[in-house]
Amino acid sequence: MSTAYLNADDDQIIAAIENWLEKAVIGLNLCPFAKAVHVKKQVRYVVSSATTPEALLEQLMEELQRLSDTDPEEIDTTLLIHPFVLTDFLDYNEFLDVADAAVEDMQLDGELQVASFHPQYQFADTDINDIANYTNRAPYPILHLLREASIDRAVEAFPEAEQIFEKNMETMENLGHDGWDALDVGPAR
Repeated sequence: MSTAYLNADDDQIIAAIENWLEKAVIGLNLCPFAKAVHVKKQVRYVVSSATTPEALLEQLMEELQRLSDTDPEEIDTTLLIHPFVLTDFLDYNEFLDVADAAVEDMQLDGELQVASFHPQYQFADTDINDIANYTNRAPYPILHLLREASIDRAVEAFPEAEQIFEKNMETMENLGHDGWDALDVGPAR
């Protein structure tokens, strides 16, 4: 882990995430639903100072409750960025079960869900350098808190939502590693 990674202040971290969101997620249309909430400034960016999974879980639960309690017109989705904990993808991936259990324990299942982005993201049964993994690679580990109602509305507006994954794979294959690196949005090979 580079020193810059550990010393980046919150504004720098958020700027890196916004750059990734604008150039990769929205720019490559990896998520056709992201642009609207970004343009309307309905994305909450939270940089966690947690250094243990327990502290991150506590903050995750606070953010889940905040999202549940807040009008979607104000905050539609939250990006909980945690640069100082779960930096190893396998540890992060195991924590996702804890995150899902928290949603259920808080009786928010069916209302909220947690999506995942990580600098070392790797789909099952893929090589670590497979370009497909980059659809979920971000500059820092992120727990993305989403409203299920927003997902449902977006899917209604995007009739071929089930094809997003396949289109993303095609986009990434066409882009290749050199194209990804040229975007300058985060984790390179």
